[in-house]
Amino acid sequence: MGTTSFLTKAQGLLRIRNQLVRECLAELLATFVMMTITLSSAAQKIAFLDTKGNIITSYLGGALGVMAGIYTAGGISGAHMNPAFSLAMCLIEQFPWWKFPIFVVVQIVGSFISAGAVYILYYDAIWHYSNGTLTVSGPQETASIFATYPADFVSVANGFLDQVIGTGVLIVVVMGIMDPRNKPVPKGLEPVVVALLVLSIECSMGANCGCPLNPARDIGPRLFTYLAGWGPEVFRWVEGRGRGG
Repeated sequence: MGTTSFLTKAQGLLRIRNQLVRECLAELLATFVMMTITLSSAAQKIAFLDTKGNIITSYLGGALGVMAGIYTAGGISGAHMNPAFSLAMCLIEQFPWWKFPIFVVVQIVGSFISAGAVYILYYDAIWHYSNGTLTVSGPQETASIFATYPADFVSVANGFLDQVIGTGVLIVVVMGIMDPRNKPVPKGLEPVVVALLVLSIECSMGANCGCPLNPARDIGPRLFTYLAGWGPEVFRWVEGRGRGG
């Protein structure tokens, strides 16, 4: 009886009553979950020389990370996890404009924290693979564990178009999934369908730029690598900067 009373009081004290704070914390957690799975799959592929993962496991990790994030907080914040999706929701008047900058900041912070978590998780592997030097280019670069970089031959214009088309396909199809006038997805399976959509885009449009499709997915981890020792080169476009560059 006493234990039950104590737990009830503790729940009452810890309960967050402000709706905006609840939504922000849920969005932060969803983004963190998505990005931790996504970046960890990339870390396994790169830092272990493709012996513990490959391009397929990396793509699957990214898609399943999206699914996990939606299941984590979809009923509280909507699990946007992507400023592009939040913007689209604002444009169709399904999300208030005043919340948009707040969610963008939360999404970037969630991605930044997840980059730190993955760096700690794979700290020994990253430093062993890189021979003690954190680089953005060359055969032993590790920056692409965290952020995406274009292929050596991709121009700025082509990279920009790549992301416009890829993100556009993502948003249009997600909106179609959400539209009750279309063929409905079985209730509770929406995150699975979105994950399959992300996987299809990764498999078909991932070669040019690594398929970020999400400003927060790229900005947060890129900022982390800048602060963690990779330096300002993470923000520069350099021709031929890839593994052979």
